[in-house]
Amino acid sequence: MTESLLIAPAASVECGSMPGLDAAWSREVAVIDRDGVPRTWHVLDNGVAPTEGTLLCVHGNPTWSYLWRRFLASAAPGWRVVAVDQLGMGYSERLNRPRTLAERIDDLDSLTAALGMTGRIVVAAHDWGGPISLGWAERHHDQVAGVILANTGVSLPAEGRAPFLIRLARSRLLHQVVCVRTGTFVRGAALLTRPPLSPGVRAALRAPYSSAERRQAVGDFVADIPLTVNHPSRGALDRMSSGLADLSGVPVLLLWGPRDPVFSLAFLRDLEHQLPQADVHRYAGASHLVTEDVPEAADHAWTWIRTRVSELAPMSAGRPLGPAIDVATSPGSATAIAEPGRGGTRRTTFIELTARIDAIAETLRHAGVRAGHRVAVLVPPGLELTAAVYACWRAGASIVVADTGLGWRRMANALRSADPDHLIGISAAMVAAVALRIPGQRILIDDLPKPIRQVPGASRNGPRAASPMRSEPIADPEAAVLFTSGATGPPKGVVYRHSQLRAQLELVCALCGITRDDRLVAAFAPFALYGPALGIGAAVPRMDVTQPGTLTAIALADAAAAVGGTLVFASPAALRNVVATASQLTASQRVPLARIRLVLSAGAPVALPLLRDLQRLLPAAEIHTPYGMTEVLPVTDIALPELEKVGLGNGVCVGHALPGVRLGISPLDALGWAPDAPLHTVDVTGEICVSAGHVKDRYDRLWATEQASSRDPGWHRTGDVGHLDAAGRLWVEGRLAHVITTADGPITPVGAEQRIEAQAPVTGAALVGVGPQGTQQPVAVVVPAASARRGLADDELARAVRAAAEIPLAAVLTVRSLPVDIRHASKIDRTRLARWAGGVLVGARMGRP
Repeated sequence: MTESLLIAPAASVECGSMPGLDAAWSREVAVIDRDGVPRTWHVLDNGVAPTEGTLLCVHGNPTWSYLWRRFLASAAPGWRVVAVDQLGMGYSERLNRPRTLAERIDDLDSLTAALGMTGRIVVAAHDWGGPISLGWAERHHDQVAGVILANTGVSLPAEGRAPFLIRLARSRLLHQVVCVRTGTFVRGAALLTRPPLSPGVRAALRAPYSSAERRQAVGDFVADIPLTVNHPSRGALDRMSSGLADLSGVPVLLLWGPRDPVFSLAFLRDLEHQLPQADVHRYAGASHLVTEDVPEAADHAWTWIRTRVSELAPMSAGRPLGPAIDVATSPGSATAIAEPGRGGTRRTTFIELTARIDAIAETLRHAGVRAGHRVAVLVPPGLELTAAVYACWRAGASIVVADTGLGWRRMANALRSADPDHLIGISAAMVAAVALRIPGQRILIDDLPKPIRQVPGASRNGPRAASPMRSEPIADPEAAVLFTSGATGPPKGVVYRHSQLRAQLELVCALCGITRDDRLVAAFAPFALYGPALGIGAAVPRMDVTQPGTLTAIALADAAAAVGGTLVFASPAALRNVVATASQLTASQRVPLARIRLVLSAGAPVALPLLRDLQRLLPAAEIHTPYGMTEVLPVTDIALPELEKVGLGNGVCVGHALPGVRLGISPLDALGWAPDAPLHTVDVTGEICVSAGHVKDRYDRLWATEQASSRDPGWHRTGDVGHLDAAGRLWVEGRLAHVITTADGPITPVGAEQRIEAQAPVTGAALVGVGPQGTQQPVAVVVPAASARRGLADDELARAVRAAAEIPLAAVLTVRSLPVDIRHASKIDRTRLARWAGGVLVGARMGRP
């Protein structure tokens, strides 16, 4: 029988000076193990009465309970937190022989019994602590209320495919030298962090392993990884893995660092396969010690415990019925897609488009694409992109779209985060996919040229097995993973289901009054996909899709002529260059532009002078600037006449909410946060919240981000700030992340920027905050109309900017251009500008912002 002999403060453990560790948590517990031998354990225990439950934290190799210090420090009320040092590890008793996986599960069982852990328990584990804690959880599934796993694995690949670092540490030549005789393995683990740990934290992680004697279990742990089928611990690992079905009703959270050289994304994929109910948060840039790389991971875990365990929120919700989006019925001989080029216009009829879709869909099925799979589409805009997307949907798959407008590095990171099962693309894209390490079975949309056939992975070999979590029911499957522009951080994957895309299509159709007589010119390539679903022809102008500003007036006119365009979708940057190049148009080229009846421009604020110039170029067009984002588009709408009527204000007026859309404002507090629920309140500035049927399903593998954006049931928090006026119109004042928090209260940037641009001799302006939150100083960064060097503005320009801003400015700085996002070439990177301005004002080198 297991019993506790002693629970007392660990006086012998020198942990008082370790960063973030409260010495009062340190305990030594004497426990009789299953063989009747007394063992002394070291644990960190916050000593709270577990009125809500207990969080049991289990470390891996070669860390110790210190890894969980933030979980203890941020513990929710009524939660006891116990972080263990496994026997032979940390400050627990050293052993005279190696421990197997089965024995370590028994050891943990003995300890929890001795500690009297009753009631509901949430298990948290990292690295090799994962199999041990899950083995324990399967024995106590009636008590287990939740599981949190960080960079671990429950199944291991066959020998030869194991992680390189593990195989290296297991080699006969290096095992004892690297793991035991020297501290190489221990030091190396502390180096697997991004960004690097502070010296104090690195020292704390190494502290229990100061000698070869104290590192013996580090080597034993490595040796106990069952890479072969006849390994002594293989049976225990297999039993644990097969027993995970007993935890199918238990909420699970996976916290993952994708840059882990040990537990690759293959391990995450396997965990999602074995635990399909899991919520996942993938921290871009984080590595093996994810809870060190991302300190807020502990807060995210406690939020998850509150929402998934304490409040018993459902793990999934039912979906409405509805078919997948497909090509609408249309006259077969009508033009579906027109592609203007230097050699003339290539036209594809609806009959030809449908045949091409059918052919690609059959190829996809033959290649192993199945319902619920994800397919990354790496195809240029035009016929092949449209056909590939609709073919994926016909095959029951979801598309993953990360356009090159993100930049190659960000696009590759985005695609890797979505973890597609397949990639479909042209030959050049397949070569790039190999170089950029984008996962998934590669399927060429064109014939394989001989040089490409030799590129690893560029083949039609069978795909990898997809996880059951992606085998969606017939009702409303996942349709697409689209990526945000990344203007305020890494691009986020946004998941849409078919019902949400249909709702978006219906709203766009109603907003534009689209009939079968309309034809679409899509200067933002993804909008070209609307055409077939609406049964109308579409054209993509000749331009560099990665640079919206390359659209010329002639290219727009050619596209309009090719398809008989009546509708134009384009970004502000694209329209800016159209107006700038309008003088190059001939009289005949102006004719198709005169037939355009409607222009939609979204993605960033559009200056009123630009809209006026555009109206002169397109005299018959109604010009609208709807507001929306990747997560929900469109939200509001306003036309040029109403913009003229409302004039300048504190922000950009984006009009009234569209039918079926509700708007709310969560007011800003003194520090620029928006903690309260959204309200429909007039002239109160706060975070803009949206409720609508076409809001995204979720952020992909970003549980904490999704939780923050949807924490008010039925609402999506946009991250934008603004207010509603007395007429119910929405005014956008900037991004929540760009609010300037002064000692006198928060200031939003867009209103002052507009006033400066309208009244001062500048072509662009950005307002940023410099200094600590709560005492920031507003600084204006402007692009002078006359050329000027980077740095402090001259006295005359500074006076003009200060007078126009109508708020106190600490400084006025000049630049040659403002940094903007790649996709829209319109969204100002104020965070980057703020860093630059702060450096300039303290005398740093005058570089480019």
